[in-house]
Amino acid sequence: MPEERKRVERPSWEEYFLRIAIVVSERSTCLRRQVGALIVSERRILTTGYNGAPKGLAHCSELGCLRDKYGAESGHMHEFCRGLHAEQNAIIQGALYGVSLDGGELYSTHQPCVLCTKMLISAGIKAIYYREPYPDELAFEMLKEAGIKSVRIEI
Repeated sequence: MPEERKRVERPSWEEYFLRIAIVVSERSTCLRRQVGALIVSERRILTTGYNGAPKGLAHCSELGCLRDKYGAESGHMHEFCRGLHAEQNAIIQGALYGVSLDGGELYSTHQPCVLCTKMLISAGIKAIYYREPYPDELAFEMLKEAGIKSVRIEI
């Protein structure tokens, strides 16, 4: 009599990649919000990114937060931040290593801000999956106008 096999519950692809984005966020050096992102095509990870200072520069975790120093509210005064956003770093990785992101999907711990949304649209991203919402109405409007699918996944 053959041994009965236990059925294994597998996460959906969306949940799988979002869980990976959560692990990527653990590399973040931001003192306010740890964000992780990855860009996927045909169920293959192309690039990853987390929020932190540009390559070779001191991180906010070492120097302190400029946004806190200037009293910047969430979503405002982005120019007072040393760090790049996770989505920006994922796009930059594609550029550095010659990986086309056109037609890819973004998985992020947080909904992208309008600055990242514009970059993702121009990079050819076709869908965005995120865990945490971010109150940026213009980002939502631009995604809708560009025909990009945007889905919140609760895990």
